Amino acid sequence: MSQGSSQRPHRVAVIVDEGTNPFEVGVATELFGLPRPELGLPGPLYEVTLCAPVPEIRMNHGFFTLTGVRGLDAVAEADTLVVPGRPDNVVPRGPDVLDAIRHAHAHGARIVSFCTGTFALAEAGLLDGRRAATHWRWADSFRRLHPEVLLEPDVLFVDDGGLLTAAGSAAALDLGLYIWRRDHGAEIANHVSRRLVFAAHRDGGQQQFVERPVPQVRDESLAPLLAWAQERLGEPLSVAELAARARVSHATLHRRFRAQLGTTPLAWLTSERVTLACRLIERGEERLDVVAARSGLGSAANLRARLRQATGLSPSAYRRRFGSGGGEALVS
Repeated sequence: MSQGSSQRPHRVAVIVDEGTNPFEVGVATELFGLPRPELGLPGPLYEVTLCAPVPEIRMNHGFFTLTGVRGLDAVAEADTLVVPGRPDNVVPRGPDVLDAIRHAHAHGARIVSFCTGTFALAEAGLLDGRRAATHWRWADSFRRLHPEVLLEPDVLFVDDGGLLTAAGSAAALDLGLYIWRRDHGAEIANHVSRRLVFAAHRDGGQQQFVERPVPQVRDESLAPLLAWAQERLGEPLSVAELAARARVSHATLHRRFRAQLGTTPLAWLTSERVTLACRLIERGEERLDVVAARSGLGSAANLRARLRQATGLSPSAYRRRFGSGGGEALVS
């Protein structure tokens, strides 16, 4: 069953273990469990099931006890398995939880961890020799416990061939929207991000921890500049022009992008242009040269290269997957 063309909702199971962080369980249900009538689709795209190893589960710090969820047998039905984090990462997960994770992976489910849920995937043996992310605060502990995993300590999330790991609780939202884009395209993901009032596309390679200094004299927020640039992506907009618009030097602009967004001005521009190109393709534009020009990517060759780098698909494959059906109803 392909992610974008199933006749039934994509089934997402979320394992809730002893001490699980409630926020990340909430992220999973918010992302994949709520109805989204604003999409104008005939039915839900995802179906979420919470499951636990025992009938009553104490959440992190005993905030509350979760009851009334399914047992781990629900994992066998999942197309995607989500493993949220918990704070006691040096305490091994129970063998039933680890077996459920292994079983889901063996049967072809996509495996997703949020924050320190990466520890559980590593304990299950799924990450040996694979790339992964986890929260920066526990990176050293993770390396000591799982030296065979290729930890990337300073990114938001990692997609390593069906094993997807988010670095922190908020980064779980970034990874979730990335999954929406991969499954259903940029247009639908943008509507979901607007519902969440969250950035539509923060690339996984952005930094986990960015400095947000309190301005001493004037507001140094990049928001006005970003909004201005997003209206002009099809123009030959350069980093030098961004700096001139912001009335700062090239070096100062670079510093502010790093501090506020965890990326560079050029990387941000490219990401925004690729996202716009995806949306143009989804809306029915078939001429690659037109898509390249309107998105600011310049040439069809550059469009092909950037789209494949960002999505793993060629423009024609992207159009086949996302360019028909519900996409037209989403044109604003």
